[in-house]
Amino acid sequence: MTPLEAVLVILLVAVGLVAIYYFFRGAKGDISLTSPVESRVDEYLDRRFESLVTEWALVRTPQVNRFKEEHESELAKNEAIVSDLNGFEREISATLNRLEERLDALEKELVETGQS
Repeated sequence: MTPLEAVLVILLVAVGLVAIYYFFRGAKGDISLTSPVESRVDEYLDRRFESLVTEWALVRTPQVNRFKEEHESELAKNEAIVSDLNGFEREISATLNRLEERLDALEKELVETGQS
């Protein structure tokens, strides 16, 4: 490899790292590696939804306030349900991790007894 090729490889790696940094910079939510662009767009819209509605004047403020007043109890119930579902998801994930660990231990034991 010539010095020119080495410099080009280093530059390509540097450009790639900078692109990755700027892509994931400021990410607060979960970035899906299978669909990173869509998840970044979703995250952006989630963070800026209210300001976008205000900026584009899609809904007037009195209408938003009236909607919040009328549906506050329903929104609170839905937030509680989502919170419960998130807790359930964490519990199931922990249970699955424990089951996978037990399965791995059993597989190791099976391999060890099969080779003995």
